[in-house]
Amino acid sequence: MIKFLDLQQINLNHQDEIEERLLKTFRSGWYLLGNEVKTFEQNLQSYVGSENAIGVANGLDALRLILKAYIELGIMQKGDEIIVPANTYIASILAISDNELVPVLVEPNINNYNIDISRIEENITSKTKGIMIVHLYGRAIFSEELQELATRHNLKIIEDNAQAIGAYFNGKRTGNLGDAAGFSFYPGKNLGALGDAGGITTNDHELAITIRGLANYGSNQKYVNIYRGLNSRLDEIQAAVLDVKLKYIDRENDRRREIAKRYIAEIINPKIILPENPADESEHVWHIFIVRTSEREQLQNYLNENGVQTLIHYPIPPHKQVAYKDWNHLSMPITEQIHNEVLSLPISPVMPDDEVTKVIKVINSYK
Repeated sequence: MIKFLDLQQINLNHQDEIEERLLKTFRSGWYLLGNEVKTFEQNLQSYVGSENAIGVANGLDALRLILKAYIELGIMQKGDEIIVPANTYIASILAISDNELVPVLVEPNINNYNIDISRIEENITSKTKGIMIVHLYGRAIFSEELQELATRHNLKIIEDNAQAIGAYFNGKRTGNLGDAAGFSFYPGKNLGALGDAGGITTNDHELAITIRGLANYGSNQKYVNIYRGLNSRLDEIQAAVLDVKLKYIDRENDRRREIAKRYIAEIINPKIILPENPADESEHVWHIFIVRTSEREQLQNYLNENGVQTLIHYPIPPHKQVAYKDWNHLSMPITEQIHNEVLSLPISPVMPDDEVTKVIKVINSYK
């Protein structure tokens, strides 16, 4: 069976360096808010090109803390609206509603699966305070039109960069395009920890200081609590692992691009709709390679029977989840079509050429 994602092998590729750093961390006797976190934050900041980077507990907390900090700074208040793509993982939306802000869903572009920038302005009201863009599946989404729109309406642009670390847009990396960005380092991400982990980047120093305090029980000084904060800190062990793997992220993303390029060129089954490969290949890091078909269940079963493991990202759109039952009546036809048709193929930096060839062959033989 070709694994959808061979996490064990991905990490074993860095075994010696990871073990060395873990042993060093273990022997240091310092396991939170120490040198490993500082080192990783500095290297992440340098990699992204931002002026600040903050390690936090997970990707959801990264987004929650950005919005919470904007509320503490008086830039947003409970009841304000945040525009967000309807086609996204639910974490993007949970971060908004958890802060008692109002998510406003906008349909995606069917060709790139990201928020349709042309649909944003019609959803802006006097209560809109931000736009959360999601670089879904690893593809960067940004434009001069989006920046101009945000500037004209005085809106913050928050990047959900959980899936696109290393991607570029017009020479700038994701995580440094908007006002602040949240990262997930969940084990299956392109840059994955050995457990939950997350990060935030921003060029706004006041925002960064506020986020640091909020993530540490609302305290920037021990036992002095300015905010009603959270406990959301990146630990030393995960920071050490991430710092090792960060050195190799560009090389690993390049391998993902090679595989995606073969899939797009060599999968010729007319029943399969392939993803769009951007003209600038640096815009996509292919966290997930999705295809679409009206025969998803049959195709998935066929692939499984022929030794190819696949997953579905994501079967139920946020507006059809029980958690948001007040939205269940909404009609989001493009989002619903995507969620009904997408199937994710194996792709990873450790996937050998013969496995790529087999996936292509099996899909092309599906009738």
